[in-house]
Amino acid sequence: MKLVKEVIARFPADVAVLDPFSGTATTTLTAAEHGNSALSFDINPFLIWLGNVKCRSYSVEHLAFVQDGAQQAIGRIPALMKKDNWTPPLFNIERWWSAGTLKVLAALRTGPVEVFGEPAEDRTDGLAWVAFCRLVIETSAAAFNHVSMSFSSETTHHEVEHVADLYLAILDAVLASSGAQLQGWGQVVEVDARAIPEMGRRFGLVVTSPPYPNRISYIRELRPYMYWMKFLEEAREAGEMDWKAIGGTWGVATSRLNGWKPNGKSLPEILTDTVGRIAKSNGKNAQLMATYVLKYFYDMHLHLSSLPNVLEPGAELHYIVGNSSFFGNIVDTPAILTASMQRLGYEDAASVIIRKRNCNKALFE
Repeated sequence: MKLVKEVIARFPADVAVLDPFSGTATTTLTAAEHGNSALSFDINPFLIWLGNVKCRSYSVEHLAFVQDGAQQAIGRIPALMKKDNWTPPLFNIERWWSAGTLKVLAALRTGPVEVFGEPAEDRTDGLAWVAFCRLVIETSAAAFNHVSMSFSSETTHHEVEHVADLYLAILDAVLASSGAQLQGWGQVVEVDARAIPEMGRRFGLVVTSPPYPNRISYIRELRPYMYWMKFLEEAREAGEMDWKAIGGTWGVATSRLNGWKPNGKSLPEILTDTVGRIAKSNGKNAQLMATYVLKYFYDMHLHLSSLPNVLEPGAELHYIVGNSSFFGNIVDTPAILTASMQRLGYEDAASVIIRKRNCNKALFE
């Protein structure tokens, strides 16, 4: 967020800002706080919902309404505990929560549904659901202190009182951070960044961070939220969404790579050289990984091809990206994207290293 703030602060409030890869809507929210109008694209319905919840201005009266509604929902837990409440069809759910904790969470979820309605209805009561999303992770056996998540060997049973108190504490923090009125305007809409259409509006500044070409599936970590919020009903939906996402590798997205071929685009020589080195390496599934890298930059090339549909003349673009390594072969993301931009007619493309991503000196943003 600090980096995004520094970029946006250099532009006046009348410059429209675009983030083609919304994620958690950092750019859109930051731009709206600065006084700009901002739009973000995403294909994940949960992230679209979350981003729009974050980018709304809330009155003091509405925050009080959410607080009162949450108290009502908590008060219904004892009666709801006697019922058979809905739980998400998340695969291997018992490694996430103990049976007792799951029963409490299911009862607590039913309360806000009765008070506020389902999250996917996208009413302005979403703050209570943001707090619930944080609650389900706080009470789970999952840990996010690695490149990907891991699980404790045992789940912990959380009593009703503990879960209720924790939920209210999380909600207090969410509401406290939601009281400021935004000076500008921000929204997240469903658009595939690989095929951006003409929209009747144009943007003078793009600040974004697309997925990195490192085979980390973003939807994998989002699945628990998406199931609890009913944005997902079965695992195949996650795989289909990851196949549409740039760099996605969850489920069917990986299996489809075996039969994928680029469709007639003239790609930079630095990309074809990199893909060739990976394919010729002795690594396990080297050809599959080479195809993964090729598809990632092919999709990014499609994105950069369609982006001018919504750009003002002279628009400035800032892409926060990361390189990667496959079997000792460095994938120089900045150089490959620069080559794509130059091939597509962009001007003054350059890159600068911001920071190392971990202890490996070869990996950076």
